[in-house]
Amino acid sequence: MNVLILGSGGREHTIAWKIKQSKKLQNLYIAPGNGGTQACGENVNIDPSDFEAVKRIVLEKQISLVIVGPEAPLVQGIANFFQSDNELNQVAVVGPSAEGAELEGSKDFAKRFMMNFNIPTARYQSFTKYTLADGYRFLESLKSPYVLKADGLAAGKGVLIIDDLDEAKIEFQNMLEGKFGEAGSVVVIEEFLKGIEVSCFCYTNGKDYVMLPEAKDYKRIGEGDTGLNTGGMGSISPVPFVDDEFYNKVITKVVEPTIKGLQTKGINYHGFIFFGLINVNSEPYVIEYNVRLGDPETESILPRIKSDLLEMFEAGINNTLNDFKIEFNPQTAASVMLVSGGYPGSYEKGKEISNLPTTDDSIILHAGTKEENGKLLSNGGRVMAITSLRDTLQEALAASMEKAESIQFDKKYYRKDLGFDL
Repeated sequence: MNVLILGSGGREHTIAWKIKQSKKLQNLYIAPGNGGTQACGENVNIDPSDFEAVKRIVLEKQISLVIVGPEAPLVQGIANFFQSDNELNQVAVVGPSAEGAELEGSKDFAKRFMMNFNIPTARYQSFTKYTLADGYRFLESLKSPYVLKADGLAAGKGVLIIDDLDEAKIEFQNMLEGKFGEAGSVVVIEEFLKGIEVSCFCYTNGKDYVMLPEAKDYKRIGEGDTGLNTGGMGSISPVPFVDDEFYNKVITKVVEPTIKGLQTKGINYHGFIFFGLINVNSEPYVIEYNVRLGDPETESILPRIKSDLLEMFEAGINNTLNDFKIEFNPQTAASVMLVSGGYPGSYEKGKEISNLPTTDDSIILHAGTKEENGKLLSNGGRVMAITSLRDTLQEALAASMEKAESIQFDKKYYRKDLGFDL
């Protein structure tokens, strides 16, 4: 099987690393990839949102499976593009239709979907610049802190949690006036839920599903979960508080009603669903949906899957997913993200990376790197993740932290407190 992965981050390197192990793989291409993905397959320098360029590569390389890593091409309708093109409609795409991608592409759509299908979530209302005064009144009806969400895609930065009511009103107005561009033309205001978060994932063909390992990710830049939100500073899998009782509630109250809801609405969905959950007094509430694997969670969940991913995708495509038995490694995976100094604000690229480990007792997964003139350089805010699998959480974290310390580039930063809340 010839496979094309779209994307360039840590998630895509991890998917490529995992698929390279498949006995069903013939050739692997990553577009555009990064400085690490070229060890798994061939990097192809195209933009995943340039559908005509993607089509050319698919036909030229005789691709039979496309895995869409990031959310933007999904929201833009790449699955629909393949389905409606006579030369592409026999190529399988792991990624939902544009209609399914609205679960991530529109917070308002996702909240209405949850309300329609009785999926537990926080109380909310949506507002535009024409209903600003109504938004102020809704904020006044809530208790601090206040949760403001840009409706559209904002690269993981469109959510604000604010303690002060007056400041929340100012930021609410700023969002409607363009703080996050078009993504904030509608703003969702939610009640704040107090609890501990967990990310759960399934792969589905829209009818049947397979649950993947869960993970706990760390979004804030500062230790103790302080400071600005980032794309993710690391992740841990499994999550100790996800016991059988909580897990069964996730299945019956969240996962199955979501898939049934998609069927009821006639939405074509083949791909991953990410359930961003919060555990409130042992009850799962949905904070958000994503329509692809999370990053940095992918870096800790895929190394724990023992099964062949291409076999899983084949089962989904052939409607035999119910018969597919997924196997997990019982060890704990701890993934630590190295980032550029200044991230998530302004930061410099092009820093030479040195002292990469030569042993394979941990997995080095590139996020923002490129190779130039034989040197590996930083090429993003999040540079690389180090994932270690060990028998205990403490051992896994210690192994990843040791590697994180040894890898060198100018102004390197990483959080040393992952797992502090577990």
